[in-house]
Amino acid sequence: MTLRGTDPHAIDGKFPVPEHHFGVVVVGAGPSGTAAALSAAQDGVSVLLVDENPVAGALIGTDVPWFFGGRATTAVQNSQRMLETVFANMPWLEPAFDAGIDVQLGTTAWGVYRNGPLVGSLPAQVIGLADGERSWLVGFDRLELATGARDLPMAFPGWNQPGVMGAAALNKLLTLYDAFAGRRIVVVGSHDLGLETALAAQAKGIEVVAVLEVRGEVQGDPALAAQAAAAGIELRCGVTPVEAKGGLDGVEALVLSDGGTIACDSVVMAVGLVPMIELVDAMHGSRHFDAARGGWIPSGDAKVETVGFCAGLPDTGFDHAAYRQDWMEALGGACGGDTIICQCEDMTLADLTGVQPPRYLDRTAAMQNRSLSSLLADGPPNQDQVKRLTRSGMGQCQGRRCRDQVAMILAAEAKCPLSGVPLATHRAPVRPLPLKVIADWEESDQMRAGWDVWMGIPTQWVPYADIGTPFEEENRRRLGGNMSL
Repeated sequence: MTLRGTDPHAIDGKFPVPEHHFGVVVVGAGPSGTAAALSAAQDGVSVLLVDENPVAGALIGTDVPWFFGGRATTAVQNSQRMLETVFANMPWLEPAFDAGIDVQLGTTAWGVYRNGPLVGSLPAQVIGLADGERSWLVGFDRLELATGARDLPMAFPGWNQPGVMGAAALNKLLTLYDAFAGRRIVVVGSHDLGLETALAAQAKGIEVVAVLEVRGEVQGDPALAAQAAAAGIELRCGVTPVEAKGGLDGVEALVLSDGGTIACDSVVMAVGLVPMIELVDAMHGSRHFDAARGGWIPSGDAKVETVGFCAGLPDTGFDHAAYRQDWMEALGGACGGDTIICQCEDMTLADLTGVQPPRYLDRTAAMQNRSLSSLLADGPPNQDQVKRLTRSGMGQCQGRRCRDQVAMILAAEAKCPLSGVPLATHRAPVRPLPLKVIADWEESDQMRAGWDVWMGIPTQWVPYADIGTPFEEENRRRLGGNMSL
């Protein structure tokens, strides 16, 4: 339904056409995304290939998009140096340049907008892009997402200090950025991810003290396990972290469930990866839960295709959900009520199970009588509801450090499978954007002319009771026809 012609202030037809339009836009310039871009270019269509690497140092400091855990060197603050380093470590991009593909590194895709049941005013489907200086919209005919997978953090005492990080983040710092600050690590998890992480770190000259496994035997490929053992990496089964001890620079030692302590400067969480489907979810795309492929994955779209890990982890028959739950129960057993679950909002386990707001807000008597058990007694678990009540997942990392473990806690409390907990909502922008990047956006003259009115109601600074009275014109005269006081 259009309001054009009935409401002169409706936005129909007033959005400017994007300055650039491509036949195909590919988000993610890893091997999978680059292959998809090359395939599209061979069909003779115009192709834009964007990748957020090198990620700005400020985002790395807030664990976006991977769980960097404060173990990046200061080199990541030098954007030009990082651009050169990242490009040198992505040799598969050369054929893309040769094929005439428009390749843009250091460019974040933060949202996708298409006309549909709730939106009918766009001149075309567009994707929102941003770099360190500006933000803009690009039109496209087809979108391919190769955004990969992010780390799965899990809480235990001391995990909220520098030095506890994710396997995917370690891989990026080692192989793409050449900017890992640690020297002596412990890897948590012995499935393929953990074993591959340990071997890759050792190959880069990092001392791998041990690989820890909650289950009674190594879970990964026997060939990888044999390779790790032959390299002198200790594989310790039936042992889990109890607490990360730290000092001024973060982790200094890891206390274990068997009573031992390991001196280390980094604890690498390699329990699992989560497909990055934020863009799919923010555009209201369909998704479903697949325990064998890492959790929630896209279900498909006629004009949006997902490739690589964001389409789901390889299906090897391994039950990732059950494995992660084993780790959650073990690490959760070490947690007390004061263990931080949401680092951004300083929400503790007790705050979460008590469904309390952050400590910087007032907690009324009625709020203090709340609990997760009473909330679940009223209906099935809903993470968005818990997020609104507690703010867990609303911080600057956008829930990347706590979203998945909060879902697992809800599933455990409700005694239901993880698939029974609805995926928490992702909304654009799916990457934090500095205000300076979007502050200089310009509306069209047609849109600017209507901002002092919304759906035919005069400027919001006019009190509702004054609309249609002589006082309304006085307000309009004093305000000059806009919303500025």
